[in-house]
Amino acid sequence: MKIVVASDERNKVTDAVVDYLTSKEHKLILLGALGESASDKWVEIGKRAALMVVEGRVERGILFCWSGTGICMAANRVKGARAALCWNKDIARLSRKWDDANILCMALVNTKEEAAKEMVDVFFSTQFNEEGLNEAHKLDE
Repeated sequence: MKIVVASDERNKVTDAVVDYLTSKEHKLILLGALGESASDKWVEIGKRAALMVVEGRVERGILFCWSGTGICMAANRVKGARAALCWNKDIARLSRKWDDANILCMALVNTKEEAAKEMVDVFFSTQFNEEGLNEAHKLDE
């Protein structure tokens, strides 16, 4: 799978995810602090990565910033981007199953390397299921 991975900061979590994806033989495009444009801010990085997903240059995106919120908001400004801020594998699964998210966003501040890898696996293996969305709404009744 061809994936854009972007962050305004590089740390153990970003390195773990990039190494993990590389070990799974995904083709990566790295932006921000992970690539050649290390001085770019999260707003530019998020929008540029989202455009790559929406235009079909990559199949999915994985984005990071300190809280995960800013880069998620920036990505979602691009029409067709469905970026989801996830903090565990269950939220990552539901973002795909119910919301058809095409961009996984994570916080750098509290995300552990193993949790990040679990979120990536679930995000890539879960398919959108509109029926599942209907089931979820029944739980609220």
